[in-house]
Amino acid sequence: MSDEQAAMKRRAPESDGDARHESIYRAVSDAIVEQRLKPGARLREDALSEVFGISRTGIRKILQRLALEQLVTLTPRRGASVTRPTAEEARDVFNARQLVECGLMADVAKRMTAVDADALRTLAHRERQALREGQQSVAIRLSADFHVHLARLSGNATLADFVERLCSRSSLILAVYGHRGHLGCESHDHDDLINYLEAGKTERATAFMSRHLKAIEASLSMVEEEESVPDLRQIFAG
Repeated sequence: MSDEQAAMKRRAPESDGDARHESIYRAVSDAIVEQRLKPGARLREDALSEVFGISRTGIRKILQRLALEQLVTLTPRRGASVTRPTAEEARDVFNARQLVECGLMADVAKRMTAVDADALRTLAHRERQALREGQQSVAIRLSADFHVHLARLSGNATLADFVERLCSRSSLILAVYGHRGHLGCESHDHDDLINYLEAGKTERATAFMSRHLKAIEASLSMVEEEESVPDLRQIFAG
């Protein structure tokens, strides 16, 4: 066996482990956005370790990653719990989105191609379809994907990464405080925005993005719920 083959063999378990951790991270993240794990629900390391069949150290790393995205809150001596966003935090998130996403519209309009516009329209169509089929959590995820994809078209990777984190927090806020059947905006909003950007109408696109984000924020109903203790085995069964 060559040195290169030996190195690849040594790296394989680590790669498999990374893929497993990514799968678990996605499962927990989806469960939070889909509200199978409610805000305030405790996430015990030992229970998650048993459910997913990995070490508590591995679970701890996943929870720390979710905490960086502010989907999970880590409290000394209490452990991890699903983040319970407050009205003030929701305002902060949407204010930040106003500043960043509206500011990116000029660069997006300059760089967007017909292929980019088609990809965005596909995301917008899938979002509307999910809403029609009552798949609220899927629609929330697709809406976030649309805004992140749009931000990446600006060419500014740093700001696009920031938008991705903001959209992750917004997804939790929408899942918890949004209304079933819609996302706080008109179903054609994203298509209208694409049309303005494709036509190079930067000012109209910027103003439209601002109204779009304000409409989503205005639709939220900030009602607190009691803390819960989830049945992790049932939530992640199968």
